[in-house]
Order: sequence, then C-alpha cells, then structure tokens
Amino acid sequence: MDSNPLDPCVSQFETQAQAISYEQWFCDKVQAAIDSDKARLPHDQVMAEMWAAIDRHQGKKVA
Repeated sequence: MDSNPLDPCVSQFETQAQAISYEQWFCDKVQAAIDSDKARLPHDQVMAEMWAAIDRHQGKKVA
C-alpha cells in the first residue's frame, strides 16, 4: 500500500493506505447493515427521536 503523506486540506487521513483501509471498513459496515435481518426503523421515527433528544439537551452546557 502507498504510505505517501496526503495533504491535510484534501484528506482527513495521513496516508493513502489509511484512506483505503477506512474506505474498506466503511463499505464492510454498510454492506453488513444492508444484509442484516434486524428490524429497520422508519426515517420519520428516527428523526422524531433525534429532535426529541436535541430538544432535551438544548440550553445545557457542553462540557
């Protein structure tokens, strides 16, 4: 694998090898989710839960 440094303005990774490794890991995670038999949550339900969580935390100090 290529270990030449990458420009930090262009990539969050230090080397091409790290970028390739992350891409493979990410693709594997996505494929595992697609192949999963776990129940899926509707988008509207997830968004409602997230907005509720945001509302609960608004105004709280971030440590």
